[in-house]
Amino acid sequence: MKTKVEILSPAKNLIQGMAAINAGADAVYIGAPQFGARTNATNSIEDIEELIKYAHLFKAQVFVVVNTILYDHELEDCQSLIHQLYAIGVDAIIVQDMAVLEMDLPPIVIHASTQANNRDTKHVKFLKDAGIKRVVLARELNLDQIKDISTATEVELEFFVSGALCVSFSGNCYMSIANGERSANRGSCAQNCRLPYNLIDGNGTTLIANSHLLSIKDLDLSDQLPNLVEAGITSFKIEGRLKDMVYVKNNTSYLRKKLDNFLENNNTFVKASSGRTFYNFEAEMDRSFNRGYTDYFVNKRTEKIGSWDSPKSQGQLIGKLIEVKANGYIIENHELLNNGDGLYFINENGEPDGAQVNIIINNVVVPNTFKSLKPGTIIYRNSDANFNKLVEREDSAVRKIGVKLFFSETTEGYQLLAIDEDGHKSRSSFQSEKELAKNEESTIPNIKKNLSKTGNTPFIIDDIEIEFSKNWFLPISKINEIRRVVLEQLIDIRIKEYHRDEFQIKKTDHPYPVSQLDFTYNVSNHLARAFYKRHGVTDIEKAFELQWDPGKSRVMTTKYCVKYELGKCARFQRETMGEKVTEPLTLKHGENEYKLKFNCKPCEMEIWEKDAELEFDEED
Repeated sequence: MKTKVEILSPAKNLIQGMAAINAGADAVYIGAPQFGARTNATNSIEDIEELIKYAHLFKAQVFVVVNTILYDHELEDCQSLIHQLYAIGVDAIIVQDMAVLEMDLPPIVIHASTQANNRDTKHVKFLKDAGIKRVVLARELNLDQIKDISTATEVELEFFVSGALCVSFSGNCYMSIANGERSANRGSCAQNCRLPYNLIDGNGTTLIANSHLLSIKDLDLSDQLPNLVEAGITSFKIEGRLKDMVYVKNNTSYLRKKLDNFLENNNTFVKASSGRTFYNFEAEMDRSFNRGYTDYFVNKRTEKIGSWDSPKSQGQLIGKLIEVKANGYIIENHELLNNGDGLYFINENGEPDGAQVNIIINNVVVPNTFKSLKPGTIIYRNSDANFNKLVEREDSAVRKIGVKLFFSETTEGYQLLAIDEDGHKSRSSFQSEKELAKNEESTIPNIKKNLSKTGNTPFIIDDIEIEFSKNWFLPISKINEIRRVVLEQLIDIRIKEYHRDEFQIKKTDHPYPVSQLDFTYNVSNHLARAFYKRHGVTDIEKAFELQWDPGKSRVMTTKYCVKYELGKCARFQRETMGEKVTEPLTLKHGENEYKLKFNCKPCEMEIWEKDAELEFDEED
């Protein structure tokens, strides 16, 4: 039996979810009315139910995120919500808080969110043995680490392959809550990592001023899909539940084609859903929102990944500014540009800037607001007006399910049988007196022509067989009517016969890999505490949100490293690093200051508040 692999797309709302499915998604993840890690991307139960019906028509799945940490007063509401989600047909819920596994739940499949910080074999194996059916791995893992996890456990593995990257290990960023009342683990990240900072060394010297030192490029692992499949990944996840329609359709379409190319003539893996998509645009990921791209750490630490100039969209590279005219610019590859496009560049002050194309006359790109730029400036397009209009159209990506039709005569009339690509059958018949055609020309080609007209239905006719004993004449209206009835029935049959996997969580007591949990395990309620105690944990610290010590806390742990970005890494850049920087290095934005601590053995960086007392080890 072939293993199913899928493209998992984000959806901010019902319309985006349906668009993602049309663009080729095998599954969609979406937020519920509460408890999702994006408070600005919530959806009603009614809208989720509508999306489920549409998804299941194509054998696609719908996962709902319930991935915030929970407080005691929210546990009852969360349990009630999960029951509602099960009742409307949700395929799985994605959770961070282990309190969910202590609840009285229906037999609903549970996935462990990347917010649960799933980055080592023992932790992932524990989750599988606790009843988790899928684990969304930490983005920081490399192929070897993924292979190790896959070898150690049979749990389904999911991995992000495109979109924005959290600079911190997911679930372990507390910078937002430390600067106010917004907790990333509660769905309200303030994105402090995208702010500009000054970098100051241990002597008080400003090394870098007003730069987005914690902002990193976006992820693109589209060329790594075969390697990830080989490593054990079966679900390729696109980040972006706050992104626009163009982003969702474009990225989904691009990855769909990449995966289909891999699956073609493959004897081991198969697409996870039904149907095929027809596109009216050529998907290119750099034509929707992006900060430039990186493969992050999937191939280990090989490149600089910072996006220090700006956290805003850089977009698609156009070319160099060749010459400045009185009212515009001569730009390399200007023929790629159109009226209304948005341009991105670094201005003469070294700041990210932009303009909109007003008109292009005689090869001169005239912006709506002229800005003085130096020849040689690299020009990007971060808004492609024509492309956006094309992709936003409802018919830019149309998904169809293959159907074979069998039209034959009966004793009392005629019948039409439809069998779709998954073997579902729909049949209808009508009574009619048999009447021979008035001329000898066969009526079969005309009947086939009308049976093949599927219009706005989700079907495409792949083959038609007609069995007549004689050259019978039939009114076109009768043919159209029976085709309509059969295909409408087939929609209902596909949804009714959809098989949803179910699993009833049962409490276990197998030991957790460690016996002491610090605040990074995000234990914020009595059920999560009971869960870990039953699994042998003896010492459980409260979640950061419940015990923050102002000014002295570790607010982030990250694989990203400022020293490496500076070229000052003693582990990887010793031969070229020159003089060491004087520590501690400090990030400063307004009144907020953070000390950086570099742990070279695990190759990680910690960010601490300014009043923390740190010990600095010698570098490896």
